[in-house]
Amino acid sequence: MNPDFSGPEGWVDVVSAVFMVVGALMSLAAAIGLLRFPDLMTRMHAATKPQVLGLFLLLAAIGLQLRAWWVWPVLLVAWIFQLLTVPVSAHMVGRAGYRTKHLHRELLSADELEAVVQKAAAEAARKDNSDDGGRAGS
Repeated sequence: MNPDFSGPEGWVDVVSAVFMVVGALMSLAAAIGLLRFPDLMTRMHAATKPQVLGLFLLLAAIGLQLRAWWVWPVLLVAWIFQLLTVPVSAHMVGRAGYRTKHLHRELLSADELEAVVQKAAAEAARKDNSDDGGRAGS
């Protein structure tokens, strides 16, 4: 039995099938990156970039297959929440990993956070010294 792609329904099925396959492959690439990459920073990148695109493609495929207008706002809200939460969570995990030394510094091409962390550590040490000095003099 040959599929009929002459009408719009057939092409919608083809596009949604391509979206599903590519979205699933992007999610698979994210999972493989989480398992295979050497340190926290590269794993964090693998968990965010392909996963968001893969989810977008899968949600678009669902919307195309359901062929109902009411499903698109729901899918859009799901994707927007993913777009809002993934970068923030990746940023927080990256900062925590940096501060706890869970990274390979030799793999960094630029370390823009080092000066900020050293300045914060110096200010914390200065504050601790001033607090201790006030208690010792009483």
